[in-house]
Amino acid sequence: MKMRSLWLLLGLGLLALSHVQASTEIADELLDEDLDLSDIDENEEEFLRLLEEKNKIKDIERENEIATKLAEVQDNLLNPVVEVDLCETISCGAGRICQMHDEKPKCVCIPECPEEVDTRRLVCTNTNETWPSDCSVYQQRCWCDSSEPGCTNPDNAHMHIDYYGACHEPRSCEGEDLKDFPRRMRDWLFNVMRDLAERDELTEHYMQMELEAETNNSRRWSNAAVWKWCDLDGDTDRSVSRHELFPIRAPLVSLEHCIAPFLESCDSNKDHRITLVEWGACLELDPEDLKERCDDVQRAQPHLLG
Repeated sequence: MKMRSLWLLLGLGLLALSHVQASTEIADELLDEDLDLSDIDENEEEFLRLLEEKNKIKDIERENEIATKLAEVQDNLLNPVVEVDLCETISCGAGRICQMHDEKPKCVCIPECPEEVDTRRLVCTNTNETWPSDCSVYQQRCWCDSSEPGCTNPDNAHMHIDYYGACHEPRSCEGEDLKDFPRRMRDWLFNVMRDLAERDELTEHYMQMELEAETNNSRRWSNAAVWKWCDLDGDTDRSVSRHELFPIRAPLVSLEHCIAPFLESCDSNKDHRITLVEWGACLELDPEDLKERCDDVQRAQPHLLG
């Protein structure tokens, strides 16, 4: 259909061009006569004839302009120019931008962060340091990870945001508070999953897991734990980084003073990543059951984890 329309458009263009060429020859003859309306006598018929010839010249000029534009359109249709931004094909992550180097896309640390004057943009890191914005934290982490001159402390390569706002004096979490926190965390995860299901904001597979948790008490906490862990594992590498913990840590830090030490304790081997086994141990759940369930989730809906 598109090809038929293109040939129709091309045929009309050629027809218009042939008419323009014939009319141009007549116009050239009239122009050679150097018409001057001031010399016309009172013969009305002759005056009208000459005026008509003048209008024909203007029509020819317009037709020439249309024919030129038509040729440009035909050329664009037959020889389209497609420009591809190679930087659109890669994702650089927080604190990095894509730039072209030697005609190849490359992720580099963001050179400059916007100057922030709003105190609500302040962020507090896991080292209890206040930074001007999340951009400045990600930039600093990138500099340290790449060993660039802007790095102020090599340990900042593992720095992450705890919560938004200026840092405050952390409350201690000890004794019964810390001991009881896994239970509170399990309940919170299940309640969040149930609320999302009621608002129809879970995928079909997670909706089935939530329904199973509602009707089977043995799956109540484990299903919620699997759902949240798989949800946090954004790059699907079977572990959750400190950075990936931000969505669960930030909203709770001002409400639950035990969330920070709890999540720190989950990283039992101190490699800055939490595996599903470590996650289950923190929540005092059966890690084997969690591993099996998460495998089911990944096989059924692999795109959910990306």
